[in-house]
Amino acid sequence: MTLSIRWKVTLGALLAVTLGMTVAGWLAFRSIERVELSRVLEALEVRTNLAAFSLQPLLAKSGAGQSVPSQEIQSMARELSREARARVTVIAPDGTVLADSDTPDDAVSRLENHRARPEVMQAMATGRGTDIRLSATLGQRMHYLALPITSGARVSGIVRLALPLTALEARIRDLERAVGIAFGLAFVVSVALSVLLARGLTRPLSDMAAVARQLATGALGQRIHTTSRDEVGVLAATLNQMADQLEAKIREVSEDRAQLLAMLTSMVEGVMVLDCRGKVLQVNPALEQMFMVHGAEARGRAHWEVIRHHELNELAARVLETRQNCGGELTMAASGRTVRVEASVAGGQRENEACVVLVFRDITALRRLEKVRKDFVANVSHELRTPLTSIKGYVEALLDGAKDDPQNAVRFLDIILKQSDRLNLILEDLLQLSQIESGEILFKRDPVRLQAVVERTMASIKPLADKKNHSVTVDVPGILPPVLGDEDRLVQVMTNLLDNAVKYTPPNGSIQIAGRMADDPDRGTVELSVTDTGLGIPEADRPRVFERFYRVDKARSRELGGTGLGLAIVKHIVEGHGGQVWVEGNLPVGSRFVVRLPAVRQSEQVTQLHRENPT
Repeated sequence: MTLSIRWKVTLGALLAVTLGMTVAGWLAFRSIERVELSRVLEALEVRTNLAAFSLQPLLAKSGAGQSVPSQEIQSMARELSREARARVTVIAPDGTVLADSDTPDDAVSRLENHRARPEVMQAMATGRGTDIRLSATLGQRMHYLALPITSGARVSGIVRLALPLTALEARIRDLERAVGIAFGLAFVVSVALSVLLARGLTRPLSDMAAVARQLATGALGQRIHTTSRDEVGVLAATLNQMADQLEAKIREVSEDRAQLLAMLTSMVEGVMVLDCRGKVLQVNPALEQMFMVHGAEARGRAHWEVIRHHELNELAARVLETRQNCGGELTMAASGRTVRVEASVAGGQRENEACVVLVFRDITALRRLEKVRKDFVANVSHELRTPLTSIKGYVEALLDGAKDDPQNAVRFLDIILKQSDRLNLILEDLLQLSQIESGEILFKRDPVRLQAVVERTMASIKPLADKKNHSVTVDVPGILPPVLGDEDRLVQVMTNLLDNAVKYTPPNGSIQIAGRMADDPDRGTVELSVTDTGLGIPEADRPRVFERFYRVDKARSRELGGTGLGLAIVKHIVEGHGGQVWVEGNLPVGSRFVVRLPAVRQSEQVTQLHRENPT
C-alpha cells in the first residue's frame, strides 16, 4: 500500500520537533550569556562606586583649584585596580585621561582624549555609562562602566572601571558546550528515529528542489525522475510538463528579443518606444547618443521628462490620443540639430505594452549640405553675374555709340578687360579648388622650413603692407623643425592669409606672423599664426569663413577685391598636408588665423639627408 503525502508530512513533523529543540537551545545559550553579563555588571557597579568614593576627595581638591600631582592620582588608580581587580581609568571632564592603572606612568599623558567614548558620554549625560567593546590598548574585549565624580553640583571627573570578559566568555563557552552536547544527543536520537520514516518523502522532494534550482539558473533541459505514484509523483510530472512549455516559450522569446535588440542596436536612427501612458519602455544606443540620455534612467519615465521639446511632446501626445501615424521635423534649440521624427502606432492598449514607436533621424548634415549647396550656387551665380553684367553693359554702351568717342572707348575697354580678368580669376580658382578636392593635384612631400616659406611670402606682400603703412613683425624661430609638404602650396597658403590681413586691416595697423611648437616637441606639430588688428570676424561667422564665396561683409569684400575662394583653397591645402586651420578672435580687435602642420620626425630628416647626399 502506497502511503499518501498526508502521512509522510505527519512523519516529517519530527523534523519540526528537532528544529524546536535547536531554537530552544539557542535561546538557552542567550539566556545564560545575559545572566552572566548581569552578574558582571553588578560586581562592576559596586567596585566602580567604591572607586568613585575613594577618588572623590582627591578630584575635589583638583577641581577647587588646588594642585594635585598626577603621580598621586596614578598611584591611587593602581591601588584601586589591585583592590577591585579591574582596570581603573580616571578622566577629566574635558576627556583628558588623568590616570590609567594598565598604562605606564610616562605614557598616560599620550593617551587619546576619552571624551567621545560611549560610556563617558553616557556618564556625562545620564550619570552612568556602560559599553562592551574591544580595547585598543589591551587588545581584549572589555566591559566598561563609567560614573561621574561630583563636588557639589559640579562634575570634577569621571572614574571608569573595566573588566576583561575573557574568563566570562570561557565560562559561557563551557556552559554552552554542555547544553549543546545535551541538545545534540537529543537531535541525533530524533534524526535516527525519523530518517527511515521520512526517507520516502524527502528524497523525491530533494530531487525536485535540485532540478528547480537548475531550471532557475537557466538549465532548462533538466527534468525530474521519479517512480512515485502519489501526490509527489503527480507534482513531478506537472513540473516536467511546465518546464517543457517554459523552455519552448523562453527560447521563442529569447530569439525574438535577440533579433529586436540586434536591429535596435545596429540602427543609425534613434528609436524610442512608449506605452499608452507615454512612459518610455525602450531606447536604442543611437537615441542615447543623439540626445545624451541614458537608457537605464530613461526607462519608466515620461517621454517629456527624457527629451524636453515642446513640438516633440505635442507630436507624441497627438499620436497617443488619435492612434494615427504622423511625423515632422524638429530643430533642437540647444544643439542646433535638425531631426526628422516618424511616430508609428504599435497597437498596445495597456501599461508596459508598446503603444507608439518614435523613430528619430538626424538630418542636420543633410540640411547643412542643402544650405551650403544653395549658398554655393547663389554665390557662384552672383560672382559670375557681376563681371558678366558689367561686361555686357559696357559692350552695349560701346555699340550704342561710345566706340566713336576714343577716350570713353578706351576707358570702357579697360573696364571690360579688368572684369574679364576677374571672371578668369574666379574660374581659375574654382578649377584649382576642384582639382585639389578631386586629388588631381598631388602635393610634394619634402622637408620644408617654415622660415623660408614666410620669407618668400613677405617678398610679395611687404610692398602691399608698406602702401597702407602696416607694421609687420615676424617671429618664426629658425630652430623649428621642418614640415613635410609642398613649399609652393604652403607659400600659397601664407600669401592668401597675409593678403587678407593686409586688405582688411585699416592703415597704420599691425600684422604679426609667429611660429612655435605645439604639443610634444619630439613628435608634435608646428603652429604658424597670422594675427592682425583689422575688422575682425564675428564669432557666429568664424565656422563658415572657409566655405566657398562666403563673405562676412559682402559689400566691403567686393570693394577690396578677391574671389571669395582664397580661404577655401587654404583649408584644402592645409588638410591635404595632414594639418588643421582655424580662425580666432584677436582681442580687442582683429583676427588670428592659425595653421597647424605635423612636424618631420628626426628619423625622416635623417632619411631625407641620405637621399640628398648619398655619399
